[in-house]
Amino acid sequence: MPDKIIVYSTAWCGDCRRAKKFLGEHQIQYEEVDIDLTPEAVAIVKQLNHGMRSVPTIVFPDGSILVEPGTDQLAEKLGLPFGSN
Repeated sequence: MPDKIIVYSTAWCGDCRRAKKFLGEHQIQYEEVDIDLTPEAVAIVKQLNHGMRSVPTIVFPDGSILVEPGTDQLAEKLGLPFGSN
């Protein structure tokens, strides 16, 4: 299990940018892995998503995973208040 949040993403993915922006705005540290630049990460994402290449795939230190989460899902997972952003 990772000891920090890992965000599997791509540069062209709007949902990825939104998730990373949300984490940054709340000063949540994470490691970004661009699956277009890291071929072995594609295999990890596919394994986590039953063969699908879905991004963002976010892996948390507790072993839980969120795939293509909305901002509200991220806030709930991280115990943050969520209003309309």
